[in-house]
Amino acid sequence: MASHIVGYPRMGPKRELKFALESFWDGKSTAEDLQKVSADLRSAIWKQMSEAGTKFIPSNTFAHYDQVLDTTAMLGAVPPRYGYTSGEIGLDVYFSMARGNASVPAMEMTKWFDTNYHYIVPELGPEVNFTYASHKAVNEYKEAKALGVDTVPVLVGPVSYLLLSKAAKGVDKSFDLLSLLPKVLAVYKEVISELKAAGATWIQLDEPVLVMDLEGHKLEAFTAAYAELESTLSGLNVLVETYFADIPAEAYKTLTSLKGVTAFGFDLIRGTKTLDLVKAGFPEGKYLFAGVVDGRNIWANDFAASLSTLEALEGIVGKDKLVVSTSCSLLHTAVDLINETKLDDEIKSWMAFAAQKVVEVNALAKALAGHKDEALFSANAAALASRRSSPRVTNEGVQKAAAALKGSDHRRATNVSSRLDAQQKKLNLPILPTTTIGSFPQTVELRRVRREYKAKKVSEEDYVKAITEEIKKVVDLQEELDIDVLVHGEPERNDMVEYFGEQLSGFAFTANGWVQSYGSRCVKPPVIYGDVSRPKAMTVFWSALAQSMTSRPMKGMLTGPVTILNWSFVRNDQPRHETCYQIALAIKDEVEDLEKGGIGVIQIDEAALREGLPLRKSEHAFYLDWAVHSFRITNCGVQDSTQIHTHMCYSHFNDIIHSIIDMDADVITIENSRSDEKLLSVFREGVKYGAGIGPGVYDIHSPRIPSSEEIADRVNKMLAVLEQNILWVNPDCGLKTRKYTEVKPALKNMVDAAKLIRSQLASAK
Repeated sequence: MASHIVGYPRMGPKRELKFALESFWDGKSTAEDLQKVSADLRSAIWKQMSEAGTKFIPSNTFAHYDQVLDTTAMLGAVPPRYGYTSGEIGLDVYFSMARGNASVPAMEMTKWFDTNYHYIVPELGPEVNFTYASHKAVNEYKEAKALGVDTVPVLVGPVSYLLLSKAAKGVDKSFDLLSLLPKVLAVYKEVISELKAAGATWIQLDEPVLVMDLEGHKLEAFTAAYAELESTLSGLNVLVETYFADIPAEAYKTLTSLKGVTAFGFDLIRGTKTLDLVKAGFPEGKYLFAGVVDGRNIWANDFAASLSTLEALEGIVGKDKLVVSTSCSLLHTAVDLINETKLDDEIKSWMAFAAQKVVEVNALAKALAGHKDEALFSANAAALASRRSSPRVTNEGVQKAAAALKGSDHRRATNVSSRLDAQQKKLNLPILPTTTIGSFPQTVELRRVRREYKAKKVSEEDYVKAITEEIKKVVDLQEELDIDVLVHGEPERNDMVEYFGEQLSGFAFTANGWVQSYGSRCVKPPVIYGDVSRPKAMTVFWSALAQSMTSRPMKGMLTGPVTILNWSFVRNDQPRHETCYQIALAIKDEVEDLEKGGIGVIQIDEAALREGLPLRKSEHAFYLDWAVHSFRITNCGVQDSTQIHTHMCYSHFNDIIHSIIDMDADVITIENSRSDEKLLSVFREGVKYGAGIGPGVYDIHSPRIPSSEEIADRVNKMLAVLEQNILWVNPDCGLKTRKYTEVKPALKNMVDAAKLIRSQLASAK
């Protein structure tokens, strides 16, 4: 019985690659140093998989930045601005594409399907000269072979590559990216021939785009591409791998009849409906790679359930044609549970990180072949039973409260325009009121105080004193700049999700559960293992303290339920929306306590609302319905005169604008400065929006300080499509990552711009 791993995390168990990359980028180490760390990580991964008994071990899933960028390098598709002419692409050109350099900007980065990983988007057009320019796939295959490991080289499939690309600047937007297929396939043929010559017997082509809603001509492109590759692929076993959702019936038909392909891989965790397609018909003599171990979560596999799925499949495809696999690359989960020394033993027994999932895949394969490890299987059953019956997981009170939500849609008592009137009476704000999004710069000193308090090296009294001084500094600065609605700067917070998770029940935190987000940046998602509730107030102390320092309105700052959900590893024993409603009730308690504590403006961030949107259009309405409902639950109980803000990061906003209106916030601020025009076009197209709105007037992701003229110009563009009585003026995101030397002048220019336009509007009257 055979086992397979779709892909593996690159960062290393202790983020070794992150530190090696950053050291190299800072000029503190050489390219040789970086390559040595990389080679050591690769050989450790191959060895680990090999020792676990894995038959199909992937190579070329390691990347110094991103696997799609690796493919762009392989194809020599370097945008002209990077000055590449010919020859093997080196780290300098590669990292310039990923990160930009002193003279040219980076390529665009966007989310990889519905994960929190980001890939570098290829920029293509009719002029691109595709040439075989990076031999990484072949080199890594040979590198593993020299270590005694025969691997399956993995390439991003040619059709998915093109469909995940965009037309380069200056190329007509209507340009058909698939028209480049013949040129791209010419390079794929060279790569595949070279892999064959090096001794590869299997090759994996990832075509995850097949799980999307694809029009007919896109499916035809798959048929044409693989027909064209057929003679090059002959003599190889070819696996086409799909993941992240079930595959639509039409796409399944196209996939299973591709020329030259011997094996098909499916995600059977997020794609349970694919099982029905397989049962209805699977091509004879082909291999089925069954993704029964979840590559996107940290929970231990249910061996008994997986085994029964595998046995059913075995009856259809035959014993020697079934391979046990992961649902997708393990890139999207944490690396190794062995490094979690502080995690509670009971909770730890419920989990499996990437290294443990490799063991799970092999245990299932052995069991299927009649060599069941009884001890391992009974430990697995015991852990699952303890999770099901643990009082830490189930909280009757929370279950009841969440069940009671079903009868209402939790709207505020009056409509937004009359609420805005009530709020204005209380707040007395000028037109074009100014505010910021929440966080202020976090200095080295501030991080040190937080770290030492956590390690119990600083007394609570000294910690409170230090944070109070920091808040005072931030409040004084905002008053001096004459900002209208203030924030306390969030000096007490490490991260917008972790800070709340640490104060809610049902959450656990790892020490090394890092997952790559992009490049060297990793995130450490909290783990939601049980029913969520709020034992006591979380933010009221600091917000009330900050409000006592000023007569201007002070915003309370909370992270919304959908964002907390989408940025965590979520329990898999109940539907996601039920967990979301529980978080919403906890945040609702906090909102009402802030209001009682004298806070009249409360911001509930939903940065990740759009991120959770399912891949298939047929599932959008259900998701948006419960996500928006969860947001409304948090603030349906406040008075009309309490102003509810939300903040969202821009990501293809236009398609969900009606859901955003349905959130019914009083004011929404939007990260917008990188994509001004796109956002404003929604309102130009006549969408009626009656609430307050603050599209970001400058980009905080860049150290650049915009002039007041530039900001005024932006505000005027917004006034062309939005009413002056609803427009707010604010930066596009929190200021945590910036320096005070950048923040002060930028905010001063922002306030100056608002005042300038106010006086122009007044004299125009």
